[in-house]
Amino acid sequence: MSLVCFGEALIDFLSDGKEPESFTKYAGGAPANVAVAAARQGVDASFCGMVGDDMFGHFIKSALAQYNVNCDYVKMTDKAKTALAFVSLDDTGERSFSFYRPPAADLLFKAEDFAEAMFDAHSLLHVCSNSLTENSIYKTTTYALTQAREHGMHTSFDMNLRENLWTSLNHCIKRIWHVISLSDIVKLSHEELLFLNQQSHSAHSLSHTIEAIIAANVKLLIVTDGKNPIHFYGQSYHNTINVPDVNAVDTTAAGDAFVGGLLAAIIRAQNEQSIDAFLTSQSAVSSAISYASRCGAYAVTRYGAFDSLPSFEDVE
Repeated sequence: MSLVCFGEALIDFLSDGKEPESFTKYAGGAPANVAVAAARQGVDASFCGMVGDDMFGHFIKSALAQYNVNCDYVKMTDKAKTALAFVSLDDTGERSFSFYRPPAADLLFKAEDFAEAMFDAHSLLHVCSNSLTENSIYKTTTYALTQAREHGMHTSFDMNLRENLWTSLNHCIKRIWHVISLSDIVKLSHEELLFLNQQSHSAHSLSHTIEAIIAANVKLLIVTDGKNPIHFYGQSYHNTINVPDVNAVDTTAAGDAFVGGLLAAIIRAQNEQSIDAFLTSQSAVSSAISYASRCGAYAVTRYGAFDSLPSFEDVE
């Protein structure tokens, strides 16, 4: 009953908003953030990925361990450097990114780098779309999802789209739909749903794209929309959840705090029911999403990624 997150870990250089601009380094990367978010919730969480054998890679690995994330599946390489992201914030805490990737160490992870025992040791595998941007890491990611399913794990996908990391939107759409078809749980922002709809079904309504996602055997689709209500869809239900009203200062880890809180709630519920049974229960899902929204709301009131993620006690 534990979580493993696969994908990129990087350094977020967060702007202080002053003139001249300066930046403070934080360990980050969406899958790494989710692993920390779940660990902060008291869930056994592991991170799987590759970082550079450099000062930033060691900083990330140390930060993950500091937050009780298992690092047994973290690889280090001298073939590439750890990825960097410079993050500027506007007056509402919304972000703009400048990435130093590719090349980067996280893109070098191969199928043979996985510890096969990993797929027997955990109940949930979580990935994001930044590990789909290059053909090699895309193949590695889909290998992991396929292996996870064959070993009885459930799978989770947060689109977390960064368009400036993609060289081809055609590749982007094809790969995202492939990963959706391998995922039990899919989380999109409203903007990402619009993007997916426009690129895939430009003549159709948003409901057509939502139906296509559910038809791909996704058991739970969640669509967040900032301060607006969250929409969620199961195979036999659709409902909305209102989000807490808070004063946001940094939205960097909001989505990852939400996903980490959600997956932690699902894993905690395994003591009483299977994940499949949980995902068919509208009331159980609704409660978990409400809890996850409070995790996201907490995170946006603090700066940074790992440092902003709430514990179970913080949320309660």
